[in-house]
Amino acid sequence: MTDESLAADIDARCRLTGTFTLRSGQVASEYFDKYLFESDPGLLRRVALQMVDLLPEETELLGGLELGGVPIATAVSGLTDLPALFVRKKAKEYGTCKLAEGPDVAGKKITLIEDVITTGGAVRDATNALREAGAIVEVVVCAIDRSPEGTNPLADVGLEVRPVLTKAQLDAVSGR
Repeated sequence: MTDESLAADIDARCRLTGTFTLRSGQVASEYFDKYLFESDPGLLRRVALQMVDLLPEETELLGGLELGGVPIATAVSGLTDLPALFVRKKAKEYGTCKLAEGPDVAGKKITLIEDVITTGGAVRDATNALREAGAIVEVVVCAIDRSPEGTNPLADVGLEVRPVLTKAQLDAVSGR
């Protein structure tokens, strides 16, 4: 599949219009409901296949961010045989009290997997927490990068963003 056909299918399936408050507090007139592609096995597989080519060679663990990054990381893990790690928004307060469920992260090169990035707040928080636990986190692969074209919202934490699709690509296929 070409990026353009994937972009068209994702756009048709996931773009909603209205008034939406984003995690960052920003208000947007459109929203990409990532759960609409994540719950569609065909679209999820196509996104995961595109992500495989974006993974750094030295990746040891795939860190899926709660909640949207988890199904994508699971799909990518199934395609690559790389172990998946499920990164919570905050450490659970019972049982193991872990922030990241799965293998130990200390000294491991983790590629984060996220659904949509606008300002990168959730990714920034996860990066800082994983680094505090001894992980090496340098790259995040996302399905959709909504940040302004030509900017890296995660440059302040030294994280490279590798998107499957950008908002500009989605806008181009929708004629916006």
